[in-house]
Amino acid sequence: MPVPMDLPRAMHKTFVRDKEACASFRKTCPQSLRRLSRLRRISVPAGLLLLLVAGQSVSGQVKMPRLDFHERTLANGLRIVSAENRTSPTVAIQVWYHVGSKDDPAGRSGFAHLFEHMMFKSTRNMKSEMMDRLTEDIGGFDNAFTNDDTTVYYEVVPSNYLETLLWAEADRLSGLNVDAQNFKSERDVVKEEYRQTVLAPPYGRLDYFLQQKSFTAHPYKRPTIGSIEDLNAAALADVQAFHASFYRPDNATLVVVGDFDQQQLDTWIDKYLQPIAKPGSPLPRVTVKEPQRKKEVRFTENGPNVPLPAVGITYLTPPITDADAESLRVAQTILSAGESSRLYHALVYEQQIAQSASATANLLEDVGLFHLNAIAASGRKPEDVEASLLAEVKKMQDAPVSQAELDKAINQIVTSQLLERETNDGKALALGTATVLLGDPNRVNTDLVRLQAVSTADVQRVMKKYFNSENRLVLYYLPEPAKSKPEGR
Repeated sequence: MPVPMDLPRAMHKTFVRDKEACASFRKTCPQSLRRLSRLRRISVPAGLLLLLVAGQSVSGQVKMPRLDFHERTLANGLRIVSAENRTSPTVAIQVWYHVGSKDDPAGRSGFAHLFEHMMFKSTRNMKSEMMDRLTEDIGGFDNAFTNDDTTVYYEVVPSNYLETLLWAEADRLSGLNVDAQNFKSERDVVKEEYRQTVLAPPYGRLDYFLQQKSFTAHPYKRPTIGSIEDLNAAALADVQAFHASFYRPDNATLVVVGDFDQQQLDTWIDKYLQPIAKPGSPLPRVTVKEPQRKKEVRFTENGPNVPLPAVGITYLTPPITDADAESLRVAQTILSAGESSRLYHALVYEQQIAQSASATANLLEDVGLFHLNAIAASGRKPEDVEASLLAEVKKMQDAPVSQAELDKAINQIVTSQLLERETNDGKALALGTATVLLGDPNRVNTDLVRLQAVSTADVQRVMKKYFNSENRLVLYYLPEPAKSKPEGR
């Protein structure tokens, strides 16, 4: 069985939530791995950039270099967004499939994530893992990630290999072998990933439970990684039907950024991707709406290897396209970015009531979810941790944050975005996000202005609007009760 061969990929392929909100899941996600690599390559310029941005106030309006792009949609529905950039002899290729874990069939959670793995197996013209050989063996890299709304496959290669990768992406879109051998091997890999990322870590189940319990109707309640029970229950026919439903040209967006000629790119696209047929069946889309919360809901869960109690609090928030999205990102940064953030300073440093505390603005396509998480310090009760978390929320509701605190938070987000745009794959990621999730590729050129327009009043307003008791879910994650010894022992 080829599972051990595939385990390194399973370690690198994990589900991703929000682009900025990386408090938990994104510690091992593909972007995080790439960001570490980028920081090593550009450590001196990045440090200089941080100093320059930190010296700017909001009124200074740091400007993002404009990203000029070309759009095209093929007759089969495939959308292409491309941007030439000759600063390095490389090209980034990304294929965004508009299918995520919210599209998993009922009782079959994990299918979108499963296909993230299966797309690296054999096709009509390639043997298994050939995508790795076409990238890594020439000094490039490839990987993929799955989240609630999308599944994304990406490569960065020397630019003279662009044609080869376009051929390969066309081949696995139109000719993937969804057979019993590939299904069973990758199902085992995903099950092992579930054991490593959910069952083995002390707090791996905390985010899993929060995702499940925070939604009552919307399929966002199905965690992206799925479950072993659902994966075991899946049949080959289920997997083949899912692939036929979502892996099609009219559900895909190709993003190409780097050292290429647009006319030549169009010629290759016409040669390899244009001939792929568009299915006659309609694309299935999630239409379920999550009802508004009307009262606080509370849960308690126990874990077998939990050393200290943890508290998770969630609030439903609007989707990623909403006008309040940027204000929520800023609120997250003020609460949780670094050791000078409000949660760390209050709960970890001053009160010493928690050993860690974080906030995550998980802005999704249909409805968002804002998390507050904290792991109690030794000897501290979850009730006290919850009270401290809510006290920090109330402070931001009762009084506006200072202008200096707002400027600092915005500068942190701006710096992150500028660093991301330093590379072709970072530019491609921004273009893909804007095109697929925000509905407008030009948002790559306008979102910084939206962010810099956030005011202290905006932050206070969203804290009051969404962070109320009627919209609150509280989860206590506790160690399992000690088992009593049988009498006579």
